[in-house]
Amino acid sequence: MLTLHTLPLGAYQTNCYILHQEDSSSCVVIDPGYTPEVILDFLVSRGLSLEAILLTHGHFDHVGAVRELAAETGCRVYLNTEELSMPPQLTAGPLYYTDAYSEGDSLCPAGIPFRVLSTPGHTAGSVCLITGNYLFSGDTLFSGSCGRTDLPGGSKRDIRNSLRRLAELPQDYSVHPGHGESTTLAWEKQYNPYMT
Repeated sequence: MLTLHTLPLGAYQTNCYILHQEDSSSCVVIDPGYTPEVILDFLVSRGLSLEAILLTHGHFDHVGAVRELAAETGCRVYLNTEELSMPPQLTAGPLYYTDAYSEGDSLCPAGIPFRVLSTPGHTAGSVCLITGNYLFSGDTLFSGSCGRTDLPGGSKRDIRNSLRRLAELPQDYSVHPGHGESTTLAWEKQYNPYMT
C-alpha cells in the first residue's frame, strides 16, 4: 500500500510529492521545487530516507531543491535529458541529475514501480509518471486546464498530442499535478476542455 504526502512549496505553490510503501522507510520525492530544509525536516519527522528524486520537467519551480537534497542524502535524481536544451534562466542554472529516463522506461526506486510517459508540450522533455492508480502529471495536465506553452521548449501542438495520449489511457487514475488540486483522469476526460 502506497502512502502519499503533498507539500505545496514556494511562491508558485509547486506540489512536491513524497511517496513510500506503507511498511517501508525508503521514499521517493517528485518535483522538489523549493525549500529543501522543509522537505528534509518532513522526512526526518516521518523517519523516511530519500532514495530517489523523480522530475517531471526541469523548470526552476520544480527542481529548486534538488541539489541540496541530493547532497544531503546521496539520492539518485532522474530527468528526461530533453530538458537540458532549456535556457538556464528557466532552470535556475545547470540541471542536476544522475540518471536519465524517457518514454517507456520502468524503474522501481524505494520498491515503488514507476512507468514513464513522454508528454512534451509544456517543455520538450516533460514526462508523466504512473505508479499503481496514481498519475503524476507535472505541468502537462491540471485540474480543468493544462500547462502553458509560451516559454522556450513549449509547443501547443505537442501538448495537444500529449493530452490526447492521456485521454486515451484505458484506466482511470488519481491525477496529481504540479500545481493546484488533485483530480481524476475520468473527470478530466469529461470536463476539461483541453482534453477533448
